[in-house]
Amino acid sequence: MQISPAARAELAPGGKLRIGLNYGNFLLVLKDGPGGEPRGIAPDLGRELAKRVGVPLEFLRFDQAGKLADAVKDGKCDVGFLGAEPQRANEIAFTAAYLEIPVTFLVPAGSPIRSIADVDREGVRIAVADRSAYDLFLSRNLKKAQLVRAQGIDGSCQLFVDKKLDALAGLKPRLVSDAEKLPGSRILDGQVTGVQQAVGTPKARSAAAAYLSEFVADLHKSGLVKKIAAEHGVRGVVVR
Repeated sequence: MQISPAARAELAPGGKLRIGLNYGNFLLVLKDGPGGEPRGIAPDLGRELAKRVGVPLEFLRFDQAGKLADAVKDGKCDVGFLGAEPQRANEIAFTAAYLEIPVTFLVPAGSPIRSIADVDREGVRIAVADRSAYDLFLSRNLKKAQLVRAQGIDGSCQLFVDKKLDALAGLKPRLVSDAEKLPGSRILDGQVTGVQQAVGTPKARSAAAAYLSEFVADLHKSGLVKKIAAEHGVRGVVVR
């Protein structure tokens, strides 16, 4: 892929490519390696991007998607790997998704809720990670149920348990592991939405956005995302 001087300048205005990672998404960012280097799908794609752009790389770590979105919006990150949501797209230029993560609900033992359609009812309280992509989606689409927010994915699960809430919204692969720790709990069939994991850059950087879109299109053609996901043993995602 050829990169224009304008795209390189917008991607690395300070001479290096600052890439934001959401450590709250355990599917895309794993625990750091022995030398403290980030591991996972997003870090590996970030390294590939920096190699193609031809500039040094700096990873910036965030514990929640909302904080990463703020950093990209404000230009503190040149690129962020995070869910593309309409609310975020007002201020961040996103590529097409390179993978999708299904979202559904976990309900406790003995719950009368049998399906996703049963969730959006008066009196139903749902634990959710504050400002996650699926929090933004549910905030727009739920009519009757109440969202109860906590900081991060771990926090939402703890809130669900401590407050004895009616449902826990989350990424399906994570809910599978949560269900194993909560005897009798059930994951509802199907998905309420899918988080479209994409690459974002500040809205005003049109040349950078165009190059990133080409980059993701090339990822689709090459099969690199599927290869990296397999190398890290990541399951439960839909690779685009």
